[in-house]
Amino acid sequence: MKQTNLANESQDYLGKREELRLAEIELMRQRERVAELRRGLPQGATIQDYVFQEGPAELHAGDTPLRTVRLSELFTAPSRPLIIYHFMYGKAQHNPCPMCTMWIDGWNGVAHHLTQNMDVAIVAAADAATLRAHARKRGWENLRLLSCGSNTFKYDLGSEDREGKQDSTVSVFTKDKDGALRHFYTAHPRMSTDIRERGIDLLTPVYNLLDLTPQGRGDWYASFKYEPQVQAARG
Repeated sequence: MKQTNLANESQDYLGKREELRLAEIELMRQRERVAELRRGLPQGATIQDYVFQEGPAELHAGDTPLRTVRLSELFTAPSRPLIIYHFMYGKAQHNPCPMCTMWIDGWNGVAHHLTQNMDVAIVAAADAATLRAHARKRGWENLRLLSCGSNTFKYDLGSEDREGKQDSTVSVFTKDKDGALRHFYTAHPRMSTDIRERGIDLLTPVYNLLDLTPQGRGDWYASFKYEPQVQAARG
């Protein structure tokens, strides 16, 4: 399929658009090289079978409010990877992170696609009831929501410090045929001392769509309450 070529586009525009097209091709190839490097990582370290707390989406008479779930029980088959998003909520993070919430909104929407190939869960330091209450407000019905309680899961994976400050993080785990649990990959927003917030941007479509516009992403930040004109535009 040929590129868009409106009759009244200037030669300057067409020239720059071709330059951009070639750069986009190189970016695609670089992403594929990075993905290949990730897939080629050697066998990861074994990890402990962390214990989480999980509650039903809604409580009814006779329900058990909470149950314990081990990391190993999140795998539905040994050959399936498990992806966990570390939600910034709980301990020193007294309020749910709006940006994390935006990420999870998106994951909830595509969970039925993701679970064809992997197992997915959200882990927060907030207690299970508090996490569940926020999930109800957001309509998260397609994801497993787990509280890490007092275990060291988030600290061990680098999404929590000793003071209980939280960070957004994504981790991937595997389970061997013999039941051994292994860490495969973890990514944080901070990629280096001079790159603080771009490490997991590809996991949400929002920033990538903003990058298509003339204004770009700028200093935009997710919120739980947008200005009325933005809300009206949605309709």
